[in-house]
Amino acid sequence: MSRSTRDPEVVRVSQKGQATIPKTLREEFGIDTPGEVFIYEEDERIIVEPIPSLEELGGIHADTDRERGDALDRVRELKHEERRREESRADRLQPADSEDE
Repeated sequence: MSRSTRDPEVVRVSQKGQATIPKTLREEFGIDTPGEVFIYEEDERIIVEPIPSLEELGGIHADTDRERGDALDRVRELKHEERRREESRADRLQPADSEDE
């Protein structure tokens, strides 16, 4: 029986906020394990998007308005932004120093 990856599938979310991407989707979209994915909000939905390897990105664009390496730079920029957001969120979640101590 053929299964469409468009069919919704229930995935449990752990207490740590972790969810497992179903194997069929990982295989279809080439998500390696262990690995990384982009995750972001768009139009009130959570989007999980595979991150192409640097090898896959090398020279992939043939547009005349782009320089070689633009795609790599953009991926690095997105990863850096994600890291900054995670650090900012971690700082906000740290308990505030109490004056009573």
